[in-house]
Amino acid sequence: HVQLVESGGGSVEAGGSLRLSCTASGAKMEQNCMAWFRQAPGKEREGVALLSANDYIFYGDAVTGRFSISRDNAKNTLYLELNSLKTEDTAMYYCVRGGESHFDYWGQGTQVTVS
Repeated sequence: HVQLVESGGGSVEAGGSLRLSCTASGAKMEQNCMAWFRQAPGKEREGVALLSANDYIFYGDAVTGRFSISRDNAKNTLYLELNSLKTEDTAMYYCVRGGESHFDYWGQGTQVTVS
């Protein structure tokens, strides 16, 4: 059974930074595509960043140049560095694993609030 647990969310002023972490159990992150999604109240879920098993990285247009995704294989942990935060970045952020054909495991989410 795969479990993803996010941490690191919080409240920050606009222009500030946060680092989100996602620790996995039951599977090795380096063997799968991993991603961060977010969802704000009343808005559709949005892909933020993706890191493939062969280290290909993709960022959503809204965060390119401000957010950075990375992975520590020894700790089996995925990170998302959030810089130059804007109020529109306020959302619940989810760590997600990519399966063979779809995103198959989701964490419980960590809240980021920018004021």
